[in-house]
This record gives sequence, C-alpha cells and structure tokens, in this order.
Amino acid sequence: MTTELQKSFSLLRVYLNERILAQPQLIDSMLIALLINGHLLVEGLPGLAKTKAVKTLAACLDVATHRIQFTPDLEPRDITGADIFRPESNSYVFYKGPLFRNLVLADEINRAPAKVQSALLEAMGERQVTIGNETYRLPDIFLVMATQNAMDQDGTYVLPAAQLDRFSLFVRLHYPALGTERAILDLVRNEEKNQLAPFSKKLRGSHILAARQEVLDVVMPPDLQDYIIRLVLATREPQQYGADLDGLIRYGASPRGTIALDACVRAKAWLEGRGIVTLQDIRSLVVETLHHRIALTPEAVAQKVSIDKVLETLTARVPVQV
Repeated sequence: MTTELQKSFSLLRVYLNERILAQPQLIDSMLIALLINGHLLVEGLPGLAKTKAVKTLAACLDVATHRIQFTPDLEPRDITGADIFRPESNSYVFYKGPLFRNLVLADEINRAPAKVQSALLEAMGERQVTIGNETYRLPDIFLVMATQNAMDQDGTYVLPAAQLDRFSLFVRLHYPALGTERAILDLVRNEEKNQLAPFSKKLRGSHILAARQEVLDVVMPPDLQDYIIRLVLATREPQQYGADLDGLIRYGASPRGTIALDACVRAKAWLEGRGIVTLQDIRSLVVETLHHRIALTPEAVAQKVSIDKVLETLTARVPVQV
C-alpha cells in the first residue's frame, strides 16, 4: 500500500520532471540522495540545468538551503564559518558558515583548492565542522548536492578519491535532443511570464526524516543483497568475469560503495511505491553509485575504455544467484 509520504514524494517527482525536462535520472538521483541522507555529484557542461535542478528542488522543501559558488580563491572559513573577535566582550564568537544548512548547493565544486575540499570532506563524511579546538555538529538533515565541470575545462581540479567516495551518487548530463530543446524554450518563456505554478505543498524536515524511516523498512531479498555484494567485489577483481576485463581497473569500489548501492536501491523502490527491491532497481543504479568510486589503469585510459561500459559489462556477467 502506498503511504501518504510516498504520494507526496511522487507529486514532487512529477513536478520536478515538469520543470527539468528530459532529466529523469537526475531527478531520481536528487530525491534518492535526500531519502538516504546522502550526497550527490552532477557533472556536465555549462547550461545543462545542473544548478537549476538543485535550486528547483530546494524551492520545494521547507528547509534551510544555501548556494556556494566555488572559486579558486575560496577559503575554508568561507564555507565552515570562523571565530570572530568581539572587542566589547574581549572574546571570540563562532559564526556559522553556509555549511550549517540542510541542503547545500556546491556549484562548480572542482574549481576550489585542496584546503576547501578538505573542509568539505569532513562535513560530508563526519557531519561536523572543526574550527580550532572546537567541533560543531551539522543538522540532522544535511546533504551536499554538488555540480562539477567536465575535467578537460580550464581551472578545474581533480577531486580527491576520498571525497568522491563520500558522494552517494554521480550523474553525468548530456546535451538534450531536438524535441527537448524546443520544449525547453517553451518552458523558459512560460517561466518569464510567471505562468508556472509553484509546488503546492512544500515538504518539511519532519516529512523527510519520516520518509527515511520508511525507506529503511523496504525489503531487500537475500539473493539480491548477495548480488550487490558480488557486483562490488567484481570491481576489485574484474578479471574473474572475463579476460577482456583484466588490467582495466586500478582500484575498485570500497565497502562504502556496497552501502550506498544498498541504500539507493531501497530508496528507488520506495519512490516507485513498492516495499521490496527488484533486480531492475539494482541494475538501474549500478553506474550512478559506483562510477566515481572506480579508477581505470593508465592502459585502459589510453585505450579510451569507459568506466560505465566496464560496469555495464560486470552487471551483465555477475550472476544473480550462485
């Protein structure tokens, strides 16, 4: 039976797909990240509605949100906050930075230097911020939805592997088709004329927390749980599933990948109005949850091997049952 919370998220899902055209994968990934208390990384060229999608979601939620524009001159204190000296009291007072929000949009995240990434890593991984000798907890609802420019663009940095591993999902966007481009023009014109109604009923923090509890109750059949584990293990020893895969992967997904895939497929099933995970749920999210946790060997890169293709091959070859 579909719950009231599932109905609310279903309405939100429909609304977002009406505002962000031909990007159902991105919409589902944003909602899944919200439901599993995870983080989302979106990569694509400028103008593909990466920022717009996250801002549209934020407008539908009755929670604290903030957008941070990442730039090469950004400093850790710009996102974490800092101790400020107050002459009247002759003391330091901590002023919270934008990370102390529920939904943080980290725009063009790979343009910021290493120290900023380190501060963000602690927030994403530990749900806390450390300033000097003091540690401050972040809100119970805290997720980073980051956009990333394509790596071959000037002024970009490669994110550390440890930070990439903290993102539950990775989504890459591509240019829209002809028909979609036409629909985008119509949508923009209607927006400029204020002819689009806002989302009718914003979701509060209590709704999100309650939905997360329902997601935890989604049933994962034992054989599918074992399939998830075998898939992750296959990224570490891909040669077991074909000589053509030998020497392609430098390192595979960590146990955090197993945890993320398990959580994401439960949320996917819940969004579909079901109380049990199916094989299709898993196969539809393997690339999004494992792509950014895998590194190819230099030989594979030279051969222009695609991580997505390797994952799709493993997904097809790893047996569902043994």
